[in-house]
Amino acid sequence: MRTWEARGREIVADRVPRVMGIVNVTPDSFSDGGRAWAFDDAIAHALRLVEEGADLIDIGGESSRPGAQPVPLDEELRRVVPVVETLAPRIAVPISVDTTKAEVARCALDAGAAIINDIGGLAGDPRLPRLAAESGAGVVLMHMAGTPENMQDDPRYGDVVAEVHAYLARRVDQLEEQGVPRRRIAVDPGIGFGKTLEHNLCLLRNLDRFANLGCAF
Repeated sequence: MRTWEARGREIVADRVPRVMGIVNVTPDSFSDGGRAWAFDDAIAHALRLVEEGADLIDIGGESSRPGAQPVPLDEELRRVVPVVETLAPRIAVPISVDTTKAEVARCALDAGAAIINDIGGLAGDPRLPRLAAESGAGVVLMHMAGTPENMQDDPRYGDVVAEVHAYLARRVDQLEEQGVPRRRIAVDPGIGFGKTLEHNLCLLRNLDRFANLGCAF
């Protein structure tokens, strides 16, 4: 039985699906339309998700919807850190921070988060791999073609499963070389991130192909 290790916390990867509860502290999220944008709403939403059975809570302060613009560092910190800081002592499940910025990840980890969830595969900010290695944080390593601003313009693949698998395999190897063991890595093929509907369906039909990467999830 595999376990996903994250700063002394463990999430068991057995046959029971594990549920990540999403808290988007943004006014323009594609998945919930800014429903948890206000601080009190974000806290209430997270507590409700845990009560309903979420195995971990993911907090993000920058929208990754198609066409989204980057959020300045200080604004992302203002959105994310107080929510993590308030939730960490109140919930028993691990918290992940959804960010591409090392400084946001560092502050969130200091506030009580245990996992770095980066849509850019920890490749955009060169400080992220070292932070992940030294902090003992769990990592969600995702594939995305392009950036949220342009990823849906014209996504094309020769073989979407093979290409996404090759990218994730390469990034896992690179992170391992930088001090992040596979037992702390979960891979994410990035459904909807630089993919058409058919690409998404093809990835979903072939999720078992990603099990051979030797990661926790």
